[in-house]
Amino acid sequence: MHYQYVVILKKNSEKATDALSFFLCLLSSISFLYYAVGSERSSSWFLYTTAAILLVGLTINFIARRAGRTHVRYRYLLLVAALGWMASPFLPWLCILLILLAFLEYQTKRPLEIGFDNDRVVINSLIRRRYDWSAFSNIILRDGLLTMDFKDNRLFQKEVVDEEDEDDADEDEFNDYCRARLEESSSR
Repeated sequence: MHYQYVVILKKNSEKATDALSFFLCLLSSISFLYYAVGSERSSSWFLYTTAAILLVGLTINFIARRAGRTHVRYRYLLLVAALGWMASPFLPWLCILLILLAFLEYQTKRPLEIGFDNDRVVINSLIRRRYDWSAFSNIILRDGLLTMDFKDNRLFQKEVVDEEDEDDADEDEFNDYCRARLEESSSR
């Protein structure tokens, strides 16, 4: 759907998500190596390979993070770790948890967008939420802070991403648009 305005909000959870993902992949690779060294089973070669892939991937991500890359992804490493847990004879149910965390890692790093259209406001999160303009008493964007005041006394307030695009709308223009939509919905 095409929206009149799209506001992209800042994400503050990337560092915590990266730290958890790094720790889980490192712990998985250590567990695979520990089991493969102490085992003479035929699956130990797979655990060695999985641990090596995880350690190489973690090293590459660590170097990329130190080099200043801000968008480091762990979802594929989490999926490799899930395969390792699936093949391991101990705690194979952890593969389900790691697959879920790989999906959630993608969701936590995806920018949160709010679309403003003539008939509704859509918050594009894990579960898309749609609101009619009549659900709000006020919506305002000031100094990089979006405030959405619901009529049921809920308040949504987040910082917006500061992008220097020429096609970005002016705050006053956005606020006038929201004010007009709110006045139109209250007159119905």
